[in-house]
Amino acid sequence: MKRTQKIEDEFRKDFENIYLLYDRRMIRFAERFIENKEEAENIVQDVFADIWENRKRIIYPVEHIPAILFTSVKNKCVDYLRHQATVREAEHTRRETLRMDRQIRTDALELFHQEWLLQNKHLEACINKALNSLPIKCREIFVKSRLEGKKQKEIARELHISIHTVETQMEIAYKKLKEKLKDYLP
Repeated sequence: MKRTQKIEDEFRKDFENIYLLYDRRMIRFAERFIENKEEAENIVQDVFADIWENRKRIIYPVEHIPAILFTSVKNKCVDYLRHQATVREAEHTRRETLRMDRQIRTDALELFHQEWLLQNKHLEACINKALNSLPIKCREIFVKSRLEGKKQKEIARELHISIHTVETQMEIAYKKLKEKLKDYLP
């Protein structure tokens, strides 16, 4: 047991020396690959942490640890760069999907607007045709009531007719318009 503790103490001392000697070098080495100092520091810290955690399995002489460090840092940099490429590709795909989705929605809205205008113009033409098919006095009373918003008493007074005549003419207008516009009404 004392022998294991002695080996552990020696490794700790050697590890501390290697850390002090190689920490900055490894960070500069990693920075050349990934061009991000903070990430380079994280990668180097991860490598040192991995070596420390696996110290009992390391059977190499201490002089081989610098080679292990360089190889480990290089491999972690490659992994980092691959991950970043995957993240960029996923972000690009997401943006492209959003762009296509917006384009589809825009196209659908434009198409809806065009169809709505055509239907609205068609409906407007049908309504005008139906209104024009009403007898003149009936049409005049309907327009004053529904389009101008006048009350029946007001229309009767203005046209010098009874309220009953206004009501009767409105009923006639509704029946005829309902018949003419039956295909457009819910």
